[in-house]
Amino acid sequence: MTNLTSSNLNLFPHSLTIQDGIEFGLAKTEHGNRLAVLADLPPVDFEGERSELGVGTLSLCALTPKNTAALRSHLAWLLPRPLGLQTSAGLGDRIGLATPGHIRALRAAGGRIAPIFAQQSIREMNRTGRTPQQVMDDATWGIFQEGWQEGFGADADHLKTPADIDACLATGYTFFTVDPGDHVNNHAESASMGELRELSTVLPGAVNVKSSGLLGKTFIIEDLSITFDEPTLIKAAVKYGNAVAHVADMYQHLVLAAGNRPFEFEVSVDETEQPTSHAEHIYIASELHRLGVKWISLAPRYVGRFEKGVDYIGDLAAFETDFAGHAAIARHFGPYKLSLHSGSDKFSIYPIATRHTGGLVHLKTAGTSYLEALRTIAADDPSFLREIYEFAYERYNTDRVSYHVSAELKRAPLPNSVSNWPALFDQFDAREILHVTFGSVLTDKTALGDWRFRTRFMDFLCANPEAYAANLEKHFVRHLTLFALE
Repeated sequence: MTNLTSSNLNLFPHSLTIQDGIEFGLAKTEHGNRLAVLADLPPVDFEGERSELGVGTLSLCALTPKNTAALRSHLAWLLPRPLGLQTSAGLGDRIGLATPGHIRALRAAGGRIAPIFAQQSIREMNRTGRTPQQVMDDATWGIFQEGWQEGFGADADHLKTPADIDACLATGYTFFTVDPGDHVNNHAESASMGELRELSTVLPGAVNVKSSGLLGKTFIIEDLSITFDEPTLIKAAVKYGNAVAHVADMYQHLVLAAGNRPFEFEVSVDETEQPTSHAEHIYIASELHRLGVKWISLAPRYVGRFEKGVDYIGDLAAFETDFAGHAAIARHFGPYKLSLHSGSDKFSIYPIATRHTGGLVHLKTAGTSYLEALRTIAADDPSFLREIYEFAYERYNTDRVSYHVSAELKRAPLPNSVSNWPALFDQFDAREILHVTFGSVLTDKTALGDWRFRTRFMDFLCANPEAYAANLEKHFVRHLTLFALE
């Protein structure tokens, strides 16, 4: 029992912490949540309103970036760290309010998955008007509220430029996912041998075909036998050579910028038109090793479709065969984890992924937590959800362009035909329509310059945090129990 508990503050019980003789807690006030700091002498690094309690000085501090940084400096368990080869899951949060529900799900599922709480791609940050600092700070307060002291990572996701790395490194991220998708040549799939030979001559010197040392080499990896004859090697090099060179450049930039700070590195080639063959995976891994890149996880483009917010689309037997080969390659060249991007709601493949990797696997989710926010709204304020759905229905064909989704407006319920709004989230097309329009919903403004939805959206969730957390817990327990290695 701490002295803060007798202060008449409405405290989140899991947040109560004593460090170096200072008591910390998160308090609910009429002005929103506030950090409560009780000490004999108030720490000078916190800004807030101070009062004497007889047992010390109480500071009530707004959740500002300065106070967030100060709290992290006192409580080391609020600092992200590398997670290594543990089975892990990125629990992305597009609005900054989902971390408490994520933590409750982790605990309810037995805590067997190493979590990444701060995770948002640069693309998503741009669409929601957030910064790397805001993403990190929002996760910090959720972690503090729930008292999660078991460790977590922070993923600077789908980075494309050195400037992206710098912005996230300055904020304390520990996991860096590089997306070289813009440098993948999808034309290699259909190009003639003559075209491939010509294209191979203009590859960067670091990844020219001869330097790879792969021509004529055969790899026997468990049940796989892959020979790099000329067509196999040249196709892989043309398709992925520029991407490999970009990844190597990004990695070297990160190494220099990070100095002695530990970090983890992920390579993502999942957002491409065609699957990554086993030979191409070997090419990527072999070349990255040759160029000095060290990575903890890699996301190939698997067979089938990993669409947003829905289960795996494709033949499960074909996926299992494909995935087993990728897992064998990851063991041979690593070990490193295979990463499942757009991984939320892929319930049918989680047991396959954990079984074939022995738990060397990483799951990425993000938009499904936004959908659970909408589900929370639907249950209590269906008229508001109807406004959002009508808007999303109009925006979908514009916003879908940068995503791999197959939902069609003609298959989705018309807004004026929906009577059971919570049930809308069980309809494939509606889920994807709502999923990919999050940026427009959260940033659209009226002619007068006011937020069309954002203020009401955030106010509702802030007024109903337990309902939102309960929906998240239920949804993610299903994910995590299937994903955990038995």
